[in-house]
Amino acid sequence: MNPQSDHSMPDERQRRRSIYLLPNAFTTANLFSGFYAVVQSMNQHFEVAAIAIFLAMVFDSMDGRVARLTHTQSAFGEQYDSLADMISFGMAPALVMYEWSLQGLGRWGWLAAFIYVVGAALRLARFNANIGKVDKQYFQGLPSPAAAALVAGFVWLSVDNKLSFSDGLIPWVAFGLTIYAGVAMVSNAPFFSGKSFALGRSVPFWVMLLLVAVFVFVSSDPPVVLFALFVLYSLSGWLIWLWRVRRARRLGQRMRGLDTDRNP
Repeated sequence: MNPQSDHSMPDERQRRRSIYLLPNAFTTANLFSGFYAVVQSMNQHFEVAAIAIFLAMVFDSMDGRVARLTHTQSAFGEQYDSLADMISFGMAPALVMYEWSLQGLGRWGWLAAFIYVVGAALRLARFNANIGKVDKQYFQGLPSPAAAALVAGFVWLSVDNKLSFSDGLIPWVAFGLTIYAGVAMVSNAPFFSGKSFALGRSVPFWVMLLLVAVFVFVSSDPPVVLFALFVLYSLSGWLIWLWRVRRARRLGQRMRGLDTDRNP
């Protein structure tokens, strides 16, 4: 037996174990960001809490891609990711929004927050049940990170621009936005997933220029730009759904027209 191979086998097992832990480390960072957002909201640091939720989105987008790049996908990682998402994109946004503005509405405030939490839980459960059964190009319903960004983005935008609560309008806008995000998560509207974009795939030079332009655009005023982008994304699914409905109706009319021509 080659003595060198005896020393290399433990090193190889350790290397594989380290790669396996890498995507779960990003998931843990996602979970910590959600937990940190809750803590900061309890301390009345709402802008920091909103930013922490956006950081959780960054870590959440990395764990799956890292797992695919390193071929370390596992059932454990999928379940751990879902549990972390429930905290970071389910409980944390609802509690931040409630602590910031909804608690002034009494029972209506916590009902709106609870609707959001239930929507996130149902969204994640449905996603897990439909893995491998749905179109990978589109999500069924608004994804929970986007819903969290919609809620946290409004908090960040309002705090950063020092919007006033004196007229009583802001809490009710927050109420409507929170309920919309919760309901949109359990809808059947198709939202573009972006999973067709692979990190290891070569892209044209103009794509790099577009990414640079996006970074510059976002950095000009992060709370305003990010909130506006996620508002547009949260509406895009309904536009795609309406386009599909109209296309299906036109196809049905054409088919009926063909049947009429064949059987006058």
